[in-house]
Amino acid sequence: MKIILRENVETLGNMGDIVMVKKGFARNYLLPRNLAVEANPRNINEFEHHKRIIQEKVSKVRNAAQILAEKIVSKPVIIKAKAGEEDRLFGSVTNIDIQKALKKSGFDIEKRKIILDEPIKRLGEYTVKVKFHHEITVNLTVQVSREENA
Repeated sequence: MKIILRENVETLGNMGDIVMVKKGFARNYLLPRNLAVEANPRNINEFEHHKRIIQEKVSKVRNAAQILAEKIVSKPVIIKAKAGEEDRLFGSVTNIDIQKALKKSGFDIEKRKIILDEPIKRLGEYTVKVKFHHEITVNLTVQVSREENA
């Protein structure tokens, strides 16, 4: 029996694959659990339609992420922090601090998209990865400078 997988099934394939299985396996396991549908002409056409719609949405999201990534990379993020001797910070700069600095610059980015290997603990210039999309990751320049005492 030919079926179209609606979910990823470890032993069979990924969502959208058309596979051949035994009738009993399809009727007793895959179809009742909504993991697959029978691969008749109507279901194949419906699936192809949904696939095109999803691809268009993914394309729009990817393009928007690419435009935002290009805007962010163009200028460095400057963070002012209190520092002691030998340029060591009191505390550290984390992805939350970088998110706040980006928000002040007009970019609203989720903190989980800012990837820091470890918190920044010294003054200087650092490269931080920002993952906008699973295909789009950019390097952002973060400059940590000394906060002037008033």
